[in-house]
Amino acid sequence: MTATETLDVLIIGAGLSGIGAACWLTREAPGRAWAVVEARADLGGTWDLFRYPGVRSDSDLYTFGYDFKPWTSGKAIAGAPEILAYLREAAGENGVTPKIRFRRRVIAADWSSAEALWTVRLRHEEDGSESLLRARWIFGATGYYDYAEGHRPHFPGEETYQGPILHPQFWPEDFDATGKCIAVIGSGATAVTLVPALAETAEHVTQVQRTPTYVLPVPSGDGLATLARRLLPARRAHAFARRKNILQQRWVWLLCQRYPQTARRIIRWVNRKALPKGFDVDRHFNPPYGPWDQRLCAVPDGDFYAAIREGRASVVTGALERFTPTGLRMQDGTEIAADAVVTATGLKLQLFGGATLSVDGAEVVPSEKLVFKGMMLSGVPNFCFAIGYTNASWTLKIGLLCEHFCRLLNHMAATGAEVCTPVRPESGLSERPLMDFQAGYVLRSLAMLPRQGDRDPWTMTFDYLADVKTLRHGPVDDPALRFSPAPAREAAA
Repeated sequence: MTATETLDVLIIGAGLSGIGAACWLTREAPGRAWAVVEARADLGGTWDLFRYPGVRSDSDLYTFGYDFKPWTSGKAIAGAPEILAYLREAAGENGVTPKIRFRRRVIAADWSSAEALWTVRLRHEEDGSESLLRARWIFGATGYYDYAEGHRPHFPGEETYQGPILHPQFWPEDFDATGKCIAVIGSGATAVTLVPALAETAEHVTQVQRTPTYVLPVPSGDGLATLARRLLPARRAHAFARRKNILQQRWVWLLCQRYPQTARRIIRWVNRKALPKGFDVDRHFNPPYGPWDQRLCAVPDGDFYAAIREGRASVVTGALERFTPTGLRMQDGTEIAADAVVTATGLKLQLFGGATLSVDGAEVVPSEKLVFKGMMLSGVPNFCFAIGYTNASWTLKIGLLCEHFCRLLNHMAATGAEVCTPVRPESGLSERPLMDFQAGYVLRSLAMLPRQGDRDPWTMTFDYLADVKTLRHGPVDDPALRFSPAPAREAAA
């Protein structure tokens, strides 16, 4: 195969991050040839993949959306269909949609130092054929979830169970919860979303959790944002709501980090007020870890609590012993009858959409690399990737990374540089895991993730205001970056 096309930038993934990157390129670094490749048949990424009942964002859309496109819905916490519509509008308004190549999966990408180009191998999902293209830059906007496989532990006795076992990542379109008793195994955001959604039609839904998680009710609307939309133009109202919610997210996170016992007591008080009198809050809603060691689960308008108060849902906390032919048995002997079981047991991580990277034929092993400004890898030229916040809206970080990427491209164009490589210091830098986050899906995958250092710019930061200073207003040039012209031009000079 011979590559017949050379792009300035290839964006991998047409989800929230990829659409955002393409919009930023269009707005802030015009005149470049770029395209988006997407393995699935439609844009949207996570918001097109997940189809389970009630699927929604657990962040407000004023911060989860883009800063350049106002969120105008009356719902601050929105479901997947609304988010998908928003993404399609953003892609259409910025001329992104015609440049998305669907059902094209990146299998491998190899950097040639001699040519200062990536050669990218694509598999066409419709027929299995392959093609090549070349790119000066790759922007990996694939997030870090494995779309083909979720985390699905094997449970003793599940082969004997007579009902369906469902995983939220692969929800069957024909499943009808009406009149059924359903057990949902899990304690994270997916579980607390599924329970009230299924309870709308099911006879009863039981959440089965090994340990509790922190759950907080949030309003699905935003009164101040609604008032701002009445008084201000759309963009100014969006900017106001965005700034307010950024500060609100930060205050909650800082409270939990600096005063964990106070935060724990506040959350317990909120839960006790929302749950039925006499409910065992400490057993079912008092985790063994501190607030924000894992992500807090947001419950729009308290729908999860309402399902419990009304008797449509219940919670069982403890160790699961096994499946039985008709349901589940806990180690304490509790029997849970279930016509269907949902294993909301988490996600599996995967970097770069499963693509293999190499530099001059040598495979890039991510766990051997350090992150530079949370967006590049040491020793890997002209490659950027996007991972958002775990302690705030994902997209807040993505927007800053896209801005900085565009500034970097413009800086290189102005200085005649065509190759940019982060160079790790030879000594004096200690390594740490990429994320100081206790969520199970992160802990299971730390060994495969890149590492971070103990000082800037080799850190994975999760502080929006600090990142604004560094990524939006800080210099693009850095002593750790090695800039150079393309080898052919260098030889000619």
